[in-house]
Amino acid sequence: MTTEAVLLNNNTMEKLKIKVKKLHKDAVIPQYAKIGDAGLDLTATNIVVNNKYVAYKTGLAFEIPEGYVGLLFPRSSNCNKSLILSNSVGVLDSGYRGEVEFRYKYTSVNETAEEFDVYDIGDKVGQLVIIPYPQVELIESDDISQTERGEKGFGSTGS
Repeated sequence: MTTEAVLLNNNTMEKLKIKVKKLHKDAVIPQYAKIGDAGLDLTATNIVVNNKYVAYKTGLAFEIPEGYVGLLFPRSSNCNKSLILSNSVGVLDSGYRGEVEFRYKYTSVNETAEEFDVYDIGDKVGQLVIIPYPQVELIESDDISQTERGEKGFGSTGS
């Protein structure tokens, strides 16, 4: 089954319908906070803390359709916390049906877990953005086209 968002006459998008399953009695079904938001805020139902990271379980599992991917990002307010998302961006593949979890690392090795400003149960701990993606076929080649940038990498466009 292919689900496709189409632009309607009144400039609104048809909503992609995605099943979500509560795995915890206190799980919060996410909603967009404001019109135009790309991310759905996810709320912590359980916290696992150790000396290396803090894991926030959301108590939710999603059925993301084939051809789409869920991307997990920290919320912008995370800049006020002593945490950084461990894998920078989490990926929820369409075949994954497990609980969504955010795993954050502490930003300073000199502080103890008790000194960190972290989220609590019931706090919004991250956001989910669901987007379509193409399936690609890679073709091995001995040559690829040239561009103005060429092989210039990190910092090639200035500081």
